[in-house]
Amino acid sequence: MPPDEEVAAAPSRFVRGASEREEVRFLQGPQRRGFELARTIQIFFEFLYGFRALHFVGPCVTIFGSARFEEGHPYYELARQLGTELATAGFTVMTGGGPGIMEAVNRGAKDVGGRSIGCNINLPQEQKPNPYLDRWITFRHFFVRKVMLVKYSYAFVALPGGFGTLDEIFETATLIQTGKIEEFPLVLMGTEFWRPLLEFIQNRLVAAGTVDADDVKRIVVTDSPREAVDNITRVALGRFGLSYSSRSKRRWFFSE
Repeated sequence: MPPDEEVAAAPSRFVRGASEREEVRFLQGPQRRGFELARTIQIFFEFLYGFRALHFVGPCVTIFGSARFEEGHPYYELARQLGTELATAGFTVMTGGGPGIMEAVNRGAKDVGGRSIGCNINLPQEQKPNPYLDRWITFRHFFVRKVMLVKYSYAFVALPGGFGTLDEIFETATLIQTGKIEEFPLVLMGTEFWRPLLEFIQNRLVAAGTVDADDVKRIVVTDSPREAVDNITRVALGRFGLSYSSRSKRRWFFSE
């Protein structure tokens, strides 16, 4: 493996041994000035760590989905096919790095020699990395992790999942709607699973005027990994100007 391809699976030193009580206290309103200054500095270094860790991972596509679907489940197999198609198209696959859908996508990418990144969040129920990752990165704060996922991804794909998956779907849809990110491919895979949600959006939100019909049209819904990847590739090459040029070189003075 060339030097600029070497990866490590160790979590960030900025999150190792994080105190759960500190996290709870941080979100419980105003605190003493010293405590909030210390937290601000920690958040700064967490951002810095993320920027340096992900700068060289290549053009990413982030995939979300439940950790509860095991090998043999149709959604697991669909996710694995998606990982293979994305890697074949030249994308680095980024997931939460855990089991289920995340494992399946990372596994599919590794099946064809693609790159896989696990972008984890530090939680009380510690999540072990799946065995198909090139790099495992752990963040302490959800908002830092979300910035990284948007900053280094050319698209989001959501397979069936729970609250976390829904959170990422609507966060991304809001950023697109408000123009904070450019026309960013948002793909939902598993048409039958997502049908009730899409009907609610169309029949309730659009009908009530709280969401524009054009906002809903931006969401691509499919059961075909090839269709999903073709759509992502077209947008990445056309709107973002993505090319298959050589990667930037690491600089030692930036600790890269």
